[in-house]
Amino acid sequence: MIKSLTLLASLAVAASSFGLTAADTGAEGGPACLWAGAAYPQGADLSAGGSDYTCGSQGSTPYWTRGPAAAFSTAPNPGADTNPSGRFSAGARQPGTEYEDTCVGDQFIPGPGDVYQAVQTSAGLLWKSAGPISQWTFDPGAVHPQTTRSSGLCIDGVLT
Repeated sequence: MIKSLTLLASLAVAASSFGLTAADTGAEGGPACLWAGAAYPQGADLSAGGSDYTCGSQGSTPYWTRGPAAAFSTAPNPGADTNPSGRFSAGARQPGTEYEDTCVGDQFIPGPGDVYQAVQTSAGLLWKSAGPISQWTFDPGAVHPQTTRSSGLCIDGVLT
């Protein structure tokens, strides 16, 4: 018991010298998952958008696994309004915002029409459309993201 406590204390000192905290490694020793900038230990559960999520990992990468339906959100839902790197872990979902507005030719695709999932790519963590916004349950009184853009801003596939 004493050796275990000494080892844990030594690991904590070593981790802190690298700027890491217990949340960075997770309570069960795996990598912590991020949701809206907050760290959650391995095995932690939260609810967002009508679903439960559990912090786990895929290899050495933290990953949120979507589970059964949930009655209300227990985690902040700022919307997919910035690059998820450093704020979310792969598997996290958020409602789209103007940030995801795109054009296909001269057709405007509004970002708030979809739910976006953080996915790991060779270019890093990115938001990728995961389904229609109807898959997201907004809590009572929650603000539904909107866009102020329109198809008039699409010129040859470029949003101007």
